[in-house]
Amino acid sequence: MDVTDAASVEAAAKRIGDEHGRLDVLVNNAGITTTDAAGSPPPSAVAPELVRAAFETNVLGVVAVTNAMLPLLRRSPAGRIVNVSSGLASLGWLTDPHDPLNGPNLLPYNTSKTALNAVTVAYARELAGTPVKVNAVAPGYCATDMNGHAGPRTAAQGAAVIAGVAAQGPDGPSGAYLAEDGPLPW
Repeated sequence: MDVTDAASVEAAAKRIGDEHGRLDVLVNNAGITTTDAAGSPPPSAVAPELVRAAFETNVLGVVAVTNAMLPLLRRSPAGRIVNVSSGLASLGWLTDPHDPLNGPNLLPYNTSKTALNAVTVAYARELAGTPVKVNAVAPGYCATDMNGHAGPRTAAQGAAVIAGVAAQGPDGPSGAYLAEDGPLPW
């Protein structure tokens, strides 16, 4: 599914509805970076098109997919939405000069993932009082195609964090920003 293509998103929702009638877990994992830590220009030199492209996938794509899948999630006895964020979305970490995550100043990526956290809170507030829980998760710096496999964590380790949040029970949080070790500073 291309999260930036409305027809693709609607086709995926229709197929899931036709084949399964409901959706128990939605993991919004589509994400891009349009700059990288090694060669990232300062924010004042970033072309607005690069920020727009990151927001199209990392924020607007999540909204489109979530809206399309929400009727199916509401049919689940315990629907879960997990938005894959990043530690680089934490304003608490990014503003702490002593935090290791303070370093990468990736305007398109960091701001789009911070916006994704706000999207997570908005859906969690809408769905409060329902069985559907919505959380953001930072899987850690994993070796992926997006970062040239530079991360020290494996994709499997990151996926385990995401799966743990997706598998939470009815007493688990909703509207939280979580990592392997627990909640993160917003």
